[in-house]
Amino acid sequence: MDKILVLDFGGQYNQLIARRVRSEHVYAEIKPYNKISPQEIKEAGYKGIIFTGGPNSVYDTASPHYDPEVLELGIPVLGICYGCQLLAHLAGGEITPADSGSEYGKTELYTEDSVLFGGVPRESICWMSHTDYVRTAPEGFKVIAHTDKCPCAAISDDSRKLYGVQFHPEVTHTVYGQQILRNFLFSVCGCKADWKAESFVESSIEKYKTQLAGKRVLLALSGGVDSTVAAVLLNKAIGSNLVCVFVDHGLMRKDEGDYVEQTLGGKFGINLIRVNAEERFLDRLKGVTDPEQKRKIIGEEFIRVFEDEAKKLGKINVLVQGTIYPDVIESGKGDSAVIKSHHNVGGLPDVISFEEIVEPLRDLFKDEVREVGKQLGLPHELVWRQPFPGPGLAVRVIGEITKDKLDLLREADAIFREEIAKAGIESSVNQYFAVLTDLRSVGVMGDARTYGYTVALRAVTTDDFMTAEWARLPYEVLEKASSRITNEVKGITRVVYDITSKPPATVEWE
Repeated sequence: MDKILVLDFGGQYNQLIARRVRSEHVYAEIKPYNKISPQEIKEAGYKGIIFTGGPNSVYDTASPHYDPEVLELGIPVLGICYGCQLLAHLAGGEITPADSGSEYGKTELYTEDSVLFGGVPRESICWMSHTDYVRTAPEGFKVIAHTDKCPCAAISDDSRKLYGVQFHPEVTHTVYGQQILRNFLFSVCGCKADWKAESFVESSIEKYKTQLAGKRVLLALSGGVDSTVAAVLLNKAIGSNLVCVFVDHGLMRKDEGDYVEQTLGGKFGINLIRVNAEERFLDRLKGVTDPEQKRKIIGEEFIRVFEDEAKKLGKINVLVQGTIYPDVIESGKGDSAVIKSHHNVGGLPDVISFEEIVEPLRDLFKDEVREVGKQLGLPHELVWRQPFPGPGLAVRVIGEITKDKLDLLREADAIFREEIAKAGIESSVNQYFAVLTDLRSVGVMGDARTYGYTVALRAVTTDDFMTAEWARLPYEVLEKASSRITNEVKGITRVVYDITSKPPATVEWE
């Protein structure tokens, strides 16, 4: 099986690069730059190397560097953003702060003839995010792209198959980014498209059969796509040694708890225990308004509930969670900045009683998790179920959480989802939900003054949840949802629609 090495220099998009490579059915694995030598790279038989971006300046002696020998291995290299600057630096080029200022966001890109740009128009949109740039290309390299502010937006040394791009081809905002990566994989590296999602399923089942042999395993089941896929995967690997604990924390969507219990416990025969812990969670969250504190409280309480259940079940060695990569990177693992702590990553308490935590989906993005779910035989309605955060509605109620607020939000959210379904546009929107804001405003109903909460509706389109665009929902759908919510849910007097993309916002409000 052909494979690509993603050499990580601290960029936030390192896993996204690997995900883009895997979407072309070429296996990619990520290694920190300081954990693998050029000799080890050569011996591993990689068909190509991708240098990731990173937050540093290459001319800073404290920034991550690498052995220039990597350029002499005869293995094609593609440097992205900081990786482009590092490639140029290793080859003898000059890197400096950009004369005409930084570039951030969508930028017009002008390309020259190159194997890297096969099938790419001479003018297209790319995504820039840089302060430094390659002022002078190294000897033997030529400049193959520029922008209005960046005279050296891409470089190449065709004889050694070395390429660098200042922009980010891995994000969807670079319109022809996937084509550029495809050109590198197949036209430059000569890879074969021989890696499939079923390979992940097969290797994971075999891995956990061995790793978890003889161990009793407790899986944290939320009922969402991620934990459901993790449950079915582990069930295939270890069978009766797996116990799935579904904590109904009172923060679920309307009728969610019953659906989870009936579907997973009944249809799939998974060993499922439902714990009704609403009062316990609401007591802990009383008076709390800070979103980070909410997440950490919920994370700790989740673990305590599992510990309590584990004591009832006897000796339990391992805790399994349905963590996926966007959870990890937003929680600031590695060199990435903390955006928000996820209850099953950054929200974990310091001391837990399990010997081991296993996260089988940790390196996958949402669309890859869905593909794995299909390979495992999960039905369409489960695989394409709306994403739902582990902390549940706690991060969709702004301010203090009360049962009354949760009940208001449950009804408003159900109405919004019903109207999306009635309009037949479920498959064109990747995530949609309602948020109960902490804002109250005056309304009028039946010639009388009302004073109630404002609900915000949120819908986004994305294929990786690292970036997302707000969904252009039909006005009639928004109108019907707004009318029903204000008429049917007493206590809500105003409905607004969120038209902010990610970045600068996150998908969830908290």
